[in-house]
Order: sequence, then structure tokens, then C-alpha cells
Amino acid sequence: MATKRNFKSSAPRKSDIPEGYAVDPTAGNMLRFQASLPRLPVPALSSTVHKYLETIRPLLTDAEYTKSQATAQEFLKSSQAAELQKRLEARAGDPSIKNWLADWWNDAAYMGYRDPVVVYVSYFYVHLDDPRRRDPAKRAASLIKAMLPFREITESKQIEPEKVRGMPLCMDSYKWLFHASRYPTKPSDTAKKFDPKAHNHVVFVRKNKFYEVLLATPEGHELSEAELEVQVERVIRMAGKETGAPVGALTAENRDIWTDARSALIASSPLNQQSLERIESSAIIVCLDDTTPVLREDISWSCWVGDGRNRFYDKHQLIVFDNGRSGFLGEHSCMDGTPTLRLNEFILASLAHNKVDLGAPRSNSTGANLPQPVELKFELDATCEKYINEACQHFDELVDQHDMQVLHYEGYGKDLMKKFKASPDAWVQLVKQLAFHKMFNRPGVTYESCQTRKYQQGRTEVIRSASSESKEWAEAMLNSEESDERRAVLFRRAVARHLQYAAWAADGQGVDRHLFGLKKMVRDGESVPAIYSDPAFSKTNHWELSTSQLSSKYLDGWGYGEVVTDGYGLSYSIDDHYIRWTITSLLPNTAELKHYLAEAATETRFMMERAAAAEQKGKL
Repeated sequence: MATKRNFKSSAPRKSDIPEGYAVDPTAGNMLRFQASLPRLPVPALSSTVHKYLETIRPLLTDAEYTKSQATAQEFLKSSQAAELQKRLEARAGDPSIKNWLADWWNDAAYMGYRDPVVVYVSYFYVHLDDPRRRDPAKRAASLIKAMLPFREITESKQIEPEKVRGMPLCMDSYKWLFHASRYPTKPSDTAKKFDPKAHNHVVFVRKNKFYEVLLATPEGHELSEAELEVQVERVIRMAGKETGAPVGALTAENRDIWTDARSALIASSPLNQQSLERIESSAIIVCLDDTTPVLREDISWSCWVGDGRNRFYDKHQLIVFDNGRSGFLGEHSCMDGTPTLRLNEFILASLAHNKVDLGAPRSNSTGANLPQPVELKFELDATCEKYINEACQHFDELVDQHDMQVLHYEGYGKDLMKKFKASPDAWVQLVKQLAFHKMFNRPGVTYESCQTRKYQQGRTEVIRSASSESKEWAEAMLNSEESDERRAVLFRRAVARHLQYAAWAADGQGVDRHLFGLKKMVRDGESVPAIYSDPAFSKTNHWELSTSQLSSKYLDGWGYGEVVTDGYGLSYSIDDHYIRWTITSLLPNTAELKHYLAEAATETRFMMERAAAAEQKGKL
């Protein structure tokens, strides 16, 4: 971090401070509101039970619901539920705990989760193509050069806090963007942040081999794009045509196996410990793949999992292909998607609009005085080689079981949805429900991710997108006797209900995290309330459709894996003129879901247009 940049920064005026928030002048611009962010609330018990019953109703038969209703009401009235609520409220009120959920959730969902991070935890972005940079060395160099200003303002805490409707969001997770790594340990993983000034380097992976490149010249000047391009070319030349031992494949293993393998790797040679630390402390990993993906599915697969060898999955990774296409793979344990989306948008927008100071253009002498990239080598004994071979085998078996489909639907986008004064996100969620009804003749148990970062150390809550209203609408769409006018009325009711669910989730008033917290309050020796063993409880949080929206004109795709073996990962983006879904699953019918999504999207549009025309005709 050698280059000093001048960023406009001044003490905020009173008018810049949202009502109810205070500025901590010692915390840096990025964290200036952090101390005054509200704490994640504990919802009222009666409210959560009421919402729980409302959201399970469309997923159960009448008999199942009657039984579950009785179980839930019994729980609500019980002295045990009151005591668990009291304990949870006491935890939330503890001044030493900034967020009653954070430590529990980070462990249960991420650090304590032992299955491989890829395919189950990591998420990917596909970058929009840059026709000016089709050479992989030039593309990689430009991405890194455009990343460095963002690193500077993040590490120096000069970056402006994100806001939603004028309210600042928690920025605590931004410290994990650069120079950080996840570590395999038992029973739960850990993470470490490194000093960026002491580790001012990036690590490339090419042909499974790792190479360290310093980001500043020996005189302390930040490398130009041209100098970075020279260094990337050197890495590609040094790596040659032969692949190395795929040590990175170990990061794709079950976390307990990787814990043991890492211990064996370190025990095998002191050199291995040194190489690992240089990798883990780097600003970011840049994977230089020797493939040239073109099709949406191909580049999505490549960004999501790659070949499992030319990667290091415990860190964020930029991925560059030999045709100049690129993407990003996010390590999910310490942060959710919005900070990494902001990073990628900053990089890509800066390049697209020529807002990056790329440095001096390339000449014959560019890079002549730069030290050569340093290969980070490993000395492997038979035990390490066995772990690596098994990791490759396990990865191949896991990925081979999966299917992925990408639907880039160009029938319409949010421009049309807004003409009908409908929320684009609610519209697309209803399309998904209709598609699922077409396939299975019932609602899909649906998780939609909603960020709760307006609270200290907030992460996510669940929007339970399947509602009684969405079920009634989907059934009306499949009923050939139903009128379009009636369908449109039901559609708008379902949109309104979705927006209410989303508002509850964003306010920390959802169902799932509260019920999770109450269960965590059960002490050793105490019985677990019957609501948790009710078959409806597990049935209605068995997320068949794991959905999440990230939309950006600088991305050409994004996605993640399914969360249950009989379900689908269903990421989506909504543009003015298209909707894009990426579908992942272990199931053999992923292409059918793709078909029904397109069919449902088209039918929804035509229904709304016919209903509007009928309404207009009735006014004449």
C-alpha cells in the first residue's frame, strides 16, 4: 500500500447525520456511525408465533396445519417459552454483546459448518465482458489496478458507509475484504486478518502453482497497470504447460479433513508453512485459468467451482480466463454479498468509465527493474500427496453430481414491472412460485435472503416468500376458468404480502432467526419445546428454493449452490429489460425448472396486460 491518494474527507455536517445516529470521530469515516447503530431486536414472542403460523399455512394440509397450530399455541402459552424469551432478551441487553445472533449464526451457518465451502458456501460473480481487454494478462492487471484504490479507502477506513433509505449500514465486515483468510480448525473454523502494509502483495495461481507478486516497486511506488501486466505475463511463462501438484484442492475438502491435511502439510516441511502464510496474507488471490469459456453455463461453472485445483477457496478470488473473460468467487464466512458486490462494481465501473489512473503506458523497458514473481513452493510427502489426491477425487465426485442452468430471459425486465406499479423483486418471486406450481402442483418452501445490516453486526434474515396469497394466485393462474381480472387482483395481493414479509425481515422481525435464538437458550438438561420436533417445523424450513437477488449492470451472472439435497439454488438479477436466473441443483430436472420459469414469466406478463386492457375497456 505504497501510493498515497487524496480522497475528499471532511467532518460531516449536522445535516449529514441521520436522525438517531451519532458520529464517532475516532472511528474513521467508514465506521463513524458504527457505535450508534441500533442493536438487533428480539421480536415479541406472540408476533413470531403468529407469523410462523401464517407462513406455514400454505405449505401444509388442513390436518397438518391444525396439529401444528395447536403445538405453536401451546408453545406460546407455556412458561418455558416465556423463560426462553426472557433469557434471549437478557442476552440482547448485555452491553458486552453487540448482536445477540451474530456469534451463534456465524458458527452454525459458516465456521462450524463442516461440508466443503465449494459448492455449499461460496458464491460467484461473472464479470461483464471487456472487449478492450481480451488478453488475460491485460485483463488481470486492469482488475488489480482498479481494485487498489478500493483497498486503500477500505483499509484506511475512508470509504463512505453504505446506506439504505438514508440509514447507515454496518460496515464491520469490510475488514475481511482484503488480506484475510479462513482457516480450517476443529470443531469450528477461524479467520485471520493480516496487516496490509506488511503484506503488500497478491498471489496468482496458474497451472495449480502459486506465485507471489509485490504490489509496489522496490522504491515504494504502486505498480502501474503496465507493470502488473508484465508480471502476469511472467507468471504465465513461469508456470509453463505442465500442471503442478494441486495443493489448492485441499481447500475444497470437508473442513475436518482439510484441518488434518493442513497439519500434515505444515509438519511435512517448514517451507509449506511459509508458502501458506504468503498465500493467506495476500490482498487477494488471482486465478489465471487456461480455459476459454464462452457459454453462460460454462463461464458460470468456471467461476463457481473451476476445476477444483487452480484455486484457493479460503480467500476471495478474482478469476481470469485465457480469452480475457473474468469473474469473482466470494469466501462467504465473514461477510455477505453486498460488500463484495460493491468491490466488484467499483472495479468494473472504474474501468468502464476510465476512472482509474492506470499509470504510465507500456514501453520496452516496463518492468525491467521489477523483481521476478516468486513461486510459493510446497514439499510434499506421501501423506500430503494422499490428501491432495483424495481432495481432487472428492471434488470431482461432488461437482459431477450437480447441474447448472442459466436462464437469461429477455421478454421484459423491471421497466415493464414498474409500469404495473409492482415491486420487481416481489414480481420475480411470484414468477418462481408459479414455475414451482407448474412442476410440482404445490408451493415451494422458499428462502429469500434479506440483509439486516442496519443493525450492529447484522447479516441476514429470511423472507418466507411462499404465502397463502402467492398460492392462491398461482392456483388461479393454472385454473383455465379463472379470469385475468381476478388473477391480477390476486397477484397484487400476493405482491403486497411479499413486501410485508420483506419489511419484517429487514427490521429483524422475521421468524427464523428468532426461533433459532430461542432454541439456543435451552440449557443442558432442559427439554426442547415440542414446536421444534413438530414435522411441520422442519418441513417449512427445508429450503427447496434458496433464492437471493443481486442486480448490477456490471455483472453477467452470479450464483451459488443449493442448500438442501432435494432443492435448488436460485440466484437472480433484474435489469430494465431482462431477468436472469442461475439454477443449481443435485436434481436431474434443473432444465425443466428453467423452462417453467420462462413460461411463468411470460404468462405473468400477458395476464397483467390482458387484465389492464380489460380494466381500461370497462372504463370506456
